[in-house]
Amino acid sequence: MNMFVDFHCDTLYRLVDKKIDFTERSKEGHVDLQRMKEGKVHLQVFAVFVDPKQMRKNAATMALKMIDKMHEVIEETKEFRLILKGEDIDKAKEEEKIGALLSIEGGEALEGEISLLRMFYKLGVRALTLTWSLRNDLGDGVDGVKEAGLTSFGREVVKEMNRLGMIVDVSHLNEKGIWDVVELSEKPIIASHSNAKTLCSHRRNLTDEQIKAIAQKGGVIGINFAPQFLRDEGQATLEDVLNHINYICELVGEDYVGFGSDFDGISSTPEGLKDISYFPAILEGLRKRGYTQEQIDKISHRNFENLIKKILI
Repeated sequence: MNMFVDFHCDTLYRLVDKKIDFTERSKEGHVDLQRMKEGKVHLQVFAVFVDPKQMRKNAATMALKMIDKMHEVIEETKEFRLILKGEDIDKAKEEEKIGALLSIEGGEALEGEISLLRMFYKLGVRALTLTWSLRNDLGDGVDGVKEAGLTSFGREVVKEMNRLGMIVDVSHLNEKGIWDVVELSEKPIIASHSNAKTLCSHRRNLTDEQIKAIAQKGGVIGINFAPQFLRDEGQATLEDVLNHINYICELVGEDYVGFGSDFDGISSTPEGLKDISYFPAILEGLRKRGYTQEQIDKISHRNFENLIKKILI
């Protein structure tokens, strides 16, 4: 069965910023309800992106606006089910609805207060990308101080996320920070939208050692569709996405890779993946490369589904 879990899009930021009708098929952006249906996406993780410029200013307020927008979309369209527990994945399928999981992208939203993490959890947030490239209260991103990792507050956040049942996301963290999370977290961790550094040297991508460490913890890596994360030469194609999937499968197996498109957060897309409606083309590409249906099902949805069910209990 063709179905997809996409663990990262920035659509909520776009909806709040531009006040777009999400139910209408748009010629702009990459994600809307109609194109999600065409792309067979049955579970979408909606990032609540907090601009680092808003740290200690109105970061929490901006996050709340995007969370409110997700609840509004759910209530008005009747097409989504908010994923709060692992069991909600199967309930969404039974109801023929699209699962929606909220993830905050950037610990700036916590404003240095662990109580805000707990309040965001109560509002339905189930994942957190600890940093967005720059330094914040939790630690250093890939553009931060290279030798510094998690702060004491960042360590407190990871421990509390483990206790609550939230997914810890290391995309955008610097190398020291990733190793800190690998050592500290008692639960599987993810890199929601990061690729293989061996194939593309971008600083946001993961080394072989990091990929292996995430896999050893039972985590999943979501392939990012940003061309600059797919190949050093610039413009990328669908084949480059397949190359990164194939590389990770050969390195650690097909149980640890999925999709984190970064749609609506990237300025250009690979040739052959114009928007979210093009997801099925990836499956056809995997079939042509000799992947079995079982392997394709793992990559397209089961790996992330299984991880969600392990952590959101």
